[in-house]
Amino acid sequence: MSIIKNELTMIADSFYIPKENPAKPDGEDAHFFCRKAQVIGVADGVGGWAKKGIDAGEYARELMRNAADVVKDSRPADVDPKSVLVDAFAKTEAPGSSTACIISLAGNRLRAANVGDSGFAVIRGGRTVYRSPVQHYKFNAPYQLGPTSGSPKKAEEIAVEMESGDIVVAATDGLFDNVFPKEVEAVVGRFPDAMMPPGRVARDLAEAARVKSLHIYDATPFELASYQAGFVRLGGKKDDITVVVAYVYTL
Repeated sequence: MSIIKNELTMIADSFYIPKENPAKPDGEDAHFFCRKAQVIGVADGVGGWAKKGIDAGEYARELMRNAADVVKDSRPADVDPKSVLVDAFAKTEAPGSSTACIISLAGNRLRAANVGDSGFAVIRGGRTVYRSPVQHYKFNAPYQLGPTSGSPKKAEEIAVEMESGDIVVAATDGLFDNVFPKEVEAVVGRFPDAMMPPGRVARDLAEAARVKSLHIYDATPFELASYQAGFVRLGGKKDDITVVVAYVYTL
């Protein structure tokens, strides 16, 4: 990868807590980070396929492996997130479906292609300055990718102007359904000036989401969304939890 002085770059790490399920010890989430291409990917297999005897985690994992393969030799400036998703989708043969988000950084611009309720937030100076919108048909029914479920043509394309010192938190809905933005900011804020390895921050965020997912008396975004949709659902949502944390800095 050619290096341009004053160019922004990401260094990232991740943490994954699969939902306790002896039949699916690997859970249904998948993710990757390609440092050379400056690309993050997260995906969440749709659990409803279990009723048909299909492990949607296999679909999510193959989709992310294919996306990582698409970008492995790319320069950041040559990456188009939606094209990556299109190519990975075309190569994925496993049954099932998943949500997906591909994020890339080139220059000072973060670009993303997002399908469903996985996504990312950008934290600057301790505050969330951007959160990718959720795509869903109705409450708890996100857009998804799959041979019979939806194509990457549905992907929303996003661009965010970045600054050195920004922190990107990419995650599946296991994080975003269980912790509010202020709670994410509070965890990230424990580590001022990005001095802590990003994997530690990702671990603490994932653990905070796991704890809240098990409680019925703590308010969560999932509880709030359920009320807004006309349902009563107290507390958190037990789910696989994937978190990727990236520090953005100047070379």
